[in-house]
Amino acid sequence: MAGVSLQCGDCGTLLRSVEEAQEHAELTKHSNFSESTEAVLNLVCSSCGKPCRSKTESELHTKRTGHTEFTDKTLEAVKPISLEVAKGDADMEEADGASSSNQPEEMVVPEVDQKLLEELEGMGFPKAKATRALHFSGNVSLEDAVNWAVEHEDDADIEEMPKVPVNRKTEAPSLSPEEVKIKAQELRERARKKKEEEDKRMEREREKERIRVSKELLEAKRIEEENERKRLLAFRKAEKEEERRAREKIRQKLEEDKAERRRKLGLPPVDPDSAKPSTPVVEEKKSSLPVRPATKADHMRDCLRSLKQNHKDDEAKVKTAFNTLLTYVKNAAVNPNEEKFRKIRLTNATFQARVGALKGGVEFLELCGFEKVEGGEFLFLPRDKVDMAVLSSAGTELNSAINNPFFGVL
Repeated sequence: MAGVSLQCGDCGTLLRSVEEAQEHAELTKHSNFSESTEAVLNLVCSSCGKPCRSKTESELHTKRTGHTEFTDKTLEAVKPISLEVAKGDADMEEADGASSSNQPEEMVVPEVDQKLLEELEGMGFPKAKATRALHFSGNVSLEDAVNWAVEHEDDADIEEMPKVPVNRKTEAPSLSPEEVKIKAQELRERARKKKEEEDKRMEREREKERIRVSKELLEAKRIEEENERKRLLAFRKAEKEEERRAREKIRQKLEEDKAERRRKLGLPPVDPDSAKPSTPVVEEKKSSLPVRPATKADHMRDCLRSLKQNHKDDEAKVKTAFNTLLTYVKNAAVNPNEEKFRKIRLTNATFQARVGALKGGVEFLELCGFEKVEGGEFLFLPRDKVDMAVLSSAGTELNSAINNPFFGVL
């Protein structure tokens, strides 16, 4: 039975005609073909008319389109394979065959650039593989040969020395030393430009990362400053609220003391509603507070001036006394509800050395409201006699005595 198709002996593909076999050979470099009695399938899709050459192709078409019905027209298209070529080609083959029919055609190793061959061998390529790579890559450059060898690494004949007919022996293009230098310079220039582009790209990436990190740091700093500002505002608000509550407690205490005194004197209690409009609390403070602290301030100033003049030969001792008195006054003003800050043992050695032994020290504390109790063993400032205005005036006078170098001189 005559063959109805051509089968590639290298990959097993079935081909309908000599033309298809020639195209297959050009694409794959396969050259081993033989006649086959197995016909190439011709499955035509009943829905869209697409022809499929194999079962695999029809299954792929079904997966893509969902079409499942195919008409088998393989026998309709089968015809014996024709190995005849066109007349013109036949005449040329006959002419060529006339001279070579009597003797087999001689095959030789193609000539390649020896310098490129040595470089490939130096890179570790076997001579046969290097020769094949140079021959089939055009015998032009080392780069093209290496690329061809990598792409055809899995070819069965990659390690075999290539052979070509004598009349088709390729002449290796010879390059002059100047051309070799120019080619090498071009390759180096291309590599340099590629490296410069890569460096610029990496620099842009680094700059973007630096800008991103800077923005994140600035944002974190801004958030921290905002949080700190909020904490400070909350602290100040709490301080003001505490001061307001302290003033309210003092006012209530004064009202209670006033009511207690009226009760002891047998006077009727004051109606808050009737008393408020006539004498507002603010006006009472304005009219009464400046009078009493001003007088006490003069006495305090005279007391401190006398203390300094009595001990003018020992300035360090005087300054220590002033600082100690300032500490007592400050503690009583800041912690009025703590008894330990309002009670001083007169027999304490430290107190005697710093304040008690100096004339005017105890008198100054008495002007601040301290009283001798328990047989004169302690100085005590009762809670109901804590006067913030008096303590404030005492602090002002002490600061002036400490910081003013001319205090007590005149």
